[in-house]
Amino acid sequence: MYNRRATEWPTIALIALVYVVIATLVWFHASLPWWILLPVGSYFAALHSSLQHEVLHGHPTGNRLINEALIFVTPHFWLPFPRYRDTHLTHHNDRHLTDPRRDPESMYMLPEDWNALPGIKRRLYRMNNTLVGRMVMGPAITVIRFWSGEFVEIAKGDAYTARAWAYHAAACAVMIYYIVAIAGMPLWQYVLLFAYPGVSLALVRSFCEHQAAEDPDHRTIIVEASPFWSLLFLNNNLHVAHHTRPTLAWYRLPAYYRAEKPGLLAKNDGYFMKGYGEIFRRYGLVAKEPVPHPHMEWLEDAQGPAA
Repeated sequence: MYNRRATEWPTIALIALVYVVIATLVWFHASLPWWILLPVGSYFAALHSSLQHEVLHGHPTGNRLINEALIFVTPHFWLPFPRYRDTHLTHHNDRHLTDPRRDPESMYMLPEDWNALPGIKRRLYRMNNTLVGRMVMGPAITVIRFWSGEFVEIAKGDAYTARAWAYHAAACAVMIYYIVAIAGMPLWQYVLLFAYPGVSLALVRSFCEHQAAEDPDHRTIIVEASPFWSLLFLNNNLHVAHHTRPTLAWYRLPAYYRAEKPGLLAKNDGYFMKGYGEIFRRYGLVAKEPVPHPHMEWLEDAQGPAA
């Protein structure tokens, strides 16, 4: 029923649309008001992030080089694709979901790291655990945490990480050349209207994506989202479906979810939200969970085998 296409044309068409829309907005930036540039530009910058996620799972062709070339130019600047690919595939080891020692995408901290933070940083991280805080300051916190770790690895002589950043520099250079030299748009304006809010929108998906739970199967959510959010996240809001079938193309996930909904809800113990409106209402200004992982005893021993 879910046989993989040799070439997934819906994904290729969407990649082309993203680049055409962003290039057009940037080209006509001087004649377009900010209230068009901001929502449309940030939406399509965030959609590019979702397409990168699709590519790292082996879409839209059977050729990895072609797939990665299709999303090479980055409209949001902050994350080198090779590092995203590697860390995200590590994240898919469901046994270690949410473990701050082993899940590269965990938003939890080790309790000892949390206890060592000064008061001002604790307040910032608590605010970041509300959805409004995640959207406003989350991009800055995410970038600073990720970049600092990456640059430490490069300083230690990690050649692979250095090559990933060289790749990323080239991807950014192409985009910046078009923005500044060809279209004449100030880079700061692009960052404020496209790149930063694009990351903000992408962080809406990951805000409730996983929770601390004793059973690893209970850590991953289902959000039955509207078409606006479902397209933006390429149906990755049906997140337990994605973790169950990670190589399934984005446009096939809804049918798989509908067919398997009772089993998927049983699998994740009913970790479910009826749309992102519910998430905004419940957690817009209220922290969803504590910053330090609340139950380290639920996680596998850090000294055990890291499968």
